[in-house]
Amino acid sequence: MVGFDVPDENGKASGAMLAIGELADRIGVPTHVLRYWETRFPQLKPLQRSGRRRYYRAEDVALAERIHHLLHVQGFTVEGARKALSEMGAKASPARAAESRAERATGNGAIGQAHGVPVAALVALRQRLAAALD
Repeated sequence: MVGFDVPDENGKASGAMLAIGELADRIGVPTHVLRYWETRFPQLKPLQRSGRRRYYRAEDVALAERIHHLLHVQGFTVEGARKALSEMGAKASPARAAESRAERATGNGAIGQAHGVPVAALVALRQRLAAALD
């Protein structure tokens, strides 16, 4: 089957648009959270069809996944995630954003702070926790 997308576990092709409920299930947030993100992240603009049903394109899905990663994995505030997205552009990955912050923290003249805590203190804490778990 050359030229066809492989369906996921729900039978959707990888490039197919997702309804709001499908995207919410995929990334593990309630639908009202996605609607809220649309008000706070202007880049997140799903298609709205008749009856105001939302359909998320592949690029919307990727952006929602990046927003989720920034907010729920990396612990950004909404404003911090907005700034991170604008810094890295709509196409950059969450991993690249983390690399960028690490480069700034260790670069010349960088403050070296993560959420107000010195990076060196976080590294020391991580080492102490790892030693305690061993």
